[in-house]
Amino acid sequence: MTPTLVRQHLPHAGSALRVDLRARARDWSEIQERMLVPLYEAVYERLDVGPATRLLGLGCGSGLALLMAAARGATVTGVDASPERMALARERLLPEGGATHARASNRLVDGSPRDTAEPGAPAYTLVTAFEPIGCLAGDSDGLGGLLAEATPLAGRGAAVVLAGWGPPERCATTSVLRVATKLAEPLRSTGSWRLALRDDLEDVAQRAGLRPDGSGRVACPFGYADVDSAVRGLKSTGLFDAAMTATDQVQVDKELTEALHPHQRPDGTVWMPNVFRYLIARTP
Repeated sequence: MTPTLVRQHLPHAGSALRVDLRARARDWSEIQERMLVPLYEAVYERLDVGPATRLLGLGCGSGLALLMAAARGATVTGVDASPERMALARERLLPEGGATHARASNRLVDGSPRDTAEPGAPAYTLVTAFEPIGCLAGDSDGLGGLLAEATPLAGRGAAVVLAGWGPPERCATTSVLRVATKLAEPLRSTGSWRLALRDDLEDVAQRAGLRPDGSGRVACPFGYADVDSAVRGLKSTGLFDAAMTATDQVQVDKELTEALHPHQRPDGTVWMPNVFRYLIARTP
């Protein structure tokens, strides 16, 4: 889930929705981001990420995936358009933040991929876009723009990793995310949730001029301490913003709580098995 489930889409200017962006970023960092750790681990293991890796993370959020790559010895650069999430990433990743795996060569850049360019710097060997696409109408277009800026900074044949939701029938969270579609229907917004399509990742790679070079599926269950944590974590993704604009936060919280009830265990925890896809593509 910026994500992705996880891509942070805010309503268009002038909407009535008011979001505490700092609180949302904290909920993302403390609750939701860790749900994709199995995805990060599977990709890094498959690509043998290590000291020879120069990684550019698109939509790096609060930096957990970058931190895991840095722990394997990689030199990492992260870029994200959310200042609130980037502030949390800096606490984790940069030397002044006291992070265990901090290195002077690690960088975090507010803005777009082109802002990471440095004259004379070696090309990136790996570009990651871990925010899963295929859950918001139009999200692949936004990713296409990021890739257009990022791929010229990567070396020839560098790996580019795209992530997305797996088949809806294998994702228990699908039933919960349908709340977003139902409540946002009056707006028919481009930021509304939709079912993932089988070729979402391949379509993005093709439009970006990338050559597919393998794919995989990874189990990423969503587990929460209680329903309140689940509601906060899911709302931190931005997938329910259109629903909150069409109704209000109280209504969204109510319907999310009801949708989560079948996934609540006797001890109060919430558990939803999911499968995510990743595609490895290569630059020309």
